[in-house]
Amino acid sequence: MNGPNLNLLGTREPAHYGHETLDDIVAQVRDTASTHDIGISAFQSNSEAELIERVHTCSSDGTDGLIVNPAAFTHTSIALRDALAAVGKPFVEVHLSNVYAREPFRHHSYFSDLAIGVISGLGSYGYLAALTALARQLGEAA
Repeated sequence: MNGPNLNLLGTREPAHYGHETLDDIVAQVRDTASTHDIGISAFQSNSEAELIERVHTCSSDGTDGLIVNPAAFTHTSIALRDALAAVGKPFVEVHLSNVYAREPFRHHSYFSDLAIGVISGLGSYGYLAALTALARQLGEAA
């Protein structure tokens, strides 16, 4: 699940976010997931309400866990945090850039204390690392 402005990856501030598009990243995750017999569903929205609605559906659609890049909502959205807490699905928080090497307002996350892990600054590889970590966590819980 990807938050605001991530639809602009590839052209948006490449010094921070790289040159890969969100479609490129999703394709990498799909390829890796398929080799491990893991199904994925990708979702991106610039709307906080749409992201919250998508989280709500996770409680009844068979979703086992999430990879979440809340983007700018990381630092602002208590509502999205509350939705993730309410559904209780394990998730890994991912950020393409190293948020701790950026502006001070980016150093706080409303999600990190709920996440099973946080990956920051590894670019698109962070999504693959999150997939591995989430699969491992879910495998241990089974």
